[in-house]
Amino acid sequence: MAALDGLPPLRDVIQRHGLDARKALGQNFLLDLNLTQKVARTAGSLEGCTVFEVGPGPGGLTRAILALGAKKVIAVERDPRCLPALAEISAHYPGRLEVIGGDALKTDFEALAPGGPVKIIANLPYNVGTQLLVNWLLPKEWPPFWESLTLMFQKEVGERIVAEQDDDHYGRLGVLCGWRADARMAFDVSPQAFTPPPKVTSTVVHLTPKANPIPCAVANLERVTHAAFGQRRKMLRQSLKPLGGESLLNKVGIDPQRRAETLSVGEFCLLANSL
Repeated sequence: MAALDGLPPLRDVIQRHGLDARKALGQNFLLDLNLTQKVARTAGSLEGCTVFEVGPGPGGLTRAILALGAKKVIAVERDPRCLPALAEISAHYPGRLEVIGGDALKTDFEALAPGGPVKIIANLPYNVGTQLLVNWLLPKEWPPFWESLTLMFQKEVGERIVAEQDDDHYGRLGVLCGWRADARMAFDVSPQAFTPPPKVTSTVVHLTPKANPIPCAVANLERVTHAAFGQRRKMLRQSLKPLGGESLLNKVGIDPQRRAETLSVGEFCLLANSL
């Protein structure tokens, strides 16, 4: 892609700007530009879209998104060392890249969203990825401001995101994602694709919002899943005892001897709505 977009190779950019990846910031730079294009393509057509990116680092994924025709990229970067490298990309694509220096967890993405389709594509820093996903699944209004989420996580987290009932990876995150979105794992990424290589395999997950998720109070769903999966090996009559236990389960017609991982998303919503 260096030939395609006319910008220098990422390794040269990193060396020139002294951008060693820092563990404290959850940084692992993705340098294979063919792979960054594969991530961006997973989001579908980007023509006419505004794309939010978190933790662009030296800008490998940013370049892929812009080269594939995104109308605009709004990138949130916490590390000030990366800003000069991103400024070079911005100069190469005038008016199409806006870089916001700051903490993504404190950024109101919904308020920044312009008119028109919005997609979120990111190689998320490992230390904040799950919380950002939860934030995007719980916006102020539904349907959300985004059309899709194409995000890279540790593979273990990806498995929890897409997990359904009777799956060993099924838990609170799987219930939340299954309630609000349709999620699939697109492809795995080897540790050797990153600098420095992490100790785990990564995976790209693609999520699209459900048009009409089951009506349910988020706080109640959180209480039920926290209690149920907090003691996941126990029967629900025991794990849900603080919330009513057997009487709550009987009220909605769920066998008190079942365990948390056997309940569907719909049954968790039923319990939450009965609190």
